[in-house]
Amino acid sequence: MTAVKINNVVKTYGKKKEVTALSDISFSVSKGELFGIIGPDGAGKTSLFRILTTLLLADKGGATVDGFDIVKDYKAIRQRVGYMPGRFSLYQDLSVKENLDFFATIFNTSVEENYELIKDIYSQIEPFKDRKAGKLSGGMKQKLALSCALIHSPSVLFLDEPTTGVDAVSRKEFWEMLKRLKEQGITILVSTPYMDEASMCDRVALIQSGRILSINTPKGIVETFGKKLLAVKSNDMLRLLHDLKQCEEVQDAYPFGEYHHAVMKSDGRQELNNYLLKKGYGFELRETEANIEDCFMQLMKE
Repeated sequence: MTAVKINNVVKTYGKKKEVTALSDISFSVSKGELFGIIGPDGAGKTSLFRILTTLLLADKGGATVDGFDIVKDYKAIRQRVGYMPGRFSLYQDLSVKENLDFFATIFNTSVEENYELIKDIYSQIEPFKDRKAGKLSGGMKQKLALSCALIHSPSVLFLDEPTTGVDAVSRKEFWEMLKRLKEQGITILVSTPYMDEASMCDRVALIQSGRILSINTPKGIVETFGKKLLAVKSNDMLRLLHDLKQCEEVQDAYPFGEYHHAVMKSDGRQELNNYLLKKGYGFELRETEANIEDCFMQLMKE
């Protein structure tokens, strides 16, 4: 069963439509799937989510959510989806409980009626239910926003960069909450600029400049890398990066944490070792496994 289906969606901005946010986007998401939209700021993730939640009209193409057309059936879709925008958009001067009660009232329900759905999340902030939302920490705001998005028991949940700006512990907790929601049969689409979060999803779409680069399982994307990858480190990383890019055996090189990653044209490890010795480096060179970020870099170059 398909929960979300997108057909050739195009979205542009500007008086002359000179900025293309989405360029002929097409893919589908199955019911109960945890689907990730992975890409940097400006890739088109927010525009896509706003179109799917009926807050923005596409220039071309169409989509359905739970079988409902995003234009003709926008009222039905708004009753069936939960949406957590990238920026904290709840009422800062209302308390935690007041925000939750307000959103429940909008959807003609109550906190009590759907408490079982949100209790794992809400129970963590319930001790602070009388605190104003604007006074909450980043992680607590995140949990309140997710509770408000879930209070009407949506069938599809859209989360736009929900972990941006929160600490590593809160990020981990949030993904654990999403896994529990998935077990309840909710379809979840989540966008993120963090490549390491891709591994938490059933499938991911890598997006850049409004174009889909690849759609696959995280494992499937990594398996398509197909190149020897070496990690290199020295005491002069800036000069090292320049020299790596000049080496004939190196197809591509880029910073990666405390190392530089070198994508090799062939096996090339011994040749690169000799090349760096001739350049006078003291260095560490080792083979490493590609991850989603390496695949994203390669797809961008292609």
